[in-house]
Amino acid sequence: MSWLSIALFGVWPYIALTMFVIGNIWRWRTDQFGWTTRTSELSEKKLLMWASPIFHFGMLAVLIGHLMGLVIPEGWMTSIGISPEGYHIMAVSLGTVAGLIFTLGVVLLILRRFILKTRIRLVTRPGDIVMYILLGLIIIIGMSATLGYNVLGPGYDYRASIGVWLRSIFMANPAISVMAAAPWIYQLHAALALGLFAVWPFSRLVHMWSVPVGYLTRPPIVYRQAARV
Repeated sequence: MSWLSIALFGVWPYIALTMFVIGNIWRWRTDQFGWTTRTSELSEKKLLMWASPIFHFGMLAVLIGHLMGLVIPEGWMTSIGISPEGYHIMAVSLGTVAGLIFTLGVVLLILRRFILKTRIRLVTRPGDIVMYILLGLIIIIGMSATLGYNVLGPGYDYRASIGVWLRSIFMANPAISVMAAAPWIYQLHAALALGLFAVWPFSRLVHMWSVPVGYLTRPPIVYRQAARV
């Protein structure tokens, strides 16, 4: 086992997760008024109207897909009647669609911020630039792995390697050797994804914690016309 594997898959996960947790706490305690996306809607609205929903729905679908594939053990899927072949077809088809939607959303947001509207780029913070770079690399590598291995290639069961490694991190006993045996493209994808979690608190992604979930359960607001005097 090389020192690089130990650093990337035994040490780096805990550094990234520590930065994620402490960074979010620090951001909340010191910058509550900046706990937003710092909207640029006043500078450009037409493209944002399409790019933002596509990005958010695509990201949500990708996160749910990753959680199902990496956090839920294969045996649990089998116990509810989902065979490995059935899971593979479902994961590849739905994952590809979700990845393409997410890719489109990121591309539209990057075009809007850095190419089409210069004044938006001028108010972009360094943390957001790093975020966009990481998102772009993660998407390119992730889609390449999906298409190269599971669509056009022989297939790769990441649940038996990357999933085992991910769950072992939270058990404080990282299965470094399992991850080190995975194809390099999956290793790079995982390392960059951890980097995204590390910079998360210092970018506009922090607004995820302010999602207005309460809107779903609050009572309806009744508007009444004022009585004429």
